[in-house]
Amino acid sequence: MSDSRQRIEKLIADNPVVLFMKGTPQFPQCGFSGRVVQILDYLGAPIVGINVLEDADLREGVKAFANWPTIPQLYIKGEFVGGADIATEMFQSGELASMLTDAGVAVKAPAKA
Repeated sequence: MSDSRQRIEKLIADNPVVLFMKGTPQFPQCGFSGRVVQILDYLGAPIVGINVLEDADLREGVKAFANWPTIPQLYIKGEFVGGADIATEMFQSGELASMLTDAGVAVKAPAKA
């Protein structure tokens, strides 16, 4: 498990926006992953999608890493944000755009006041 933990730590350290998901950003393989990809695309955030369906150790490792039982899992600047429901709520309130901007990630959709 430590190998997957090291991979997860490196991925979230090296990339500003990481989404551990089922499928890829171009071809999500579950509705929840697809919803988070749509939100990030709308905001114009650069996304690194990691397909957990290709690696069972990574899929289980990311759940243990965040102590969060479901996929997708969104990280911004190394910080665990949450899954699809949390990302959707944060998007609707404008908090997600603000969080991205505060983290130095350029977004095309402005944060709500």
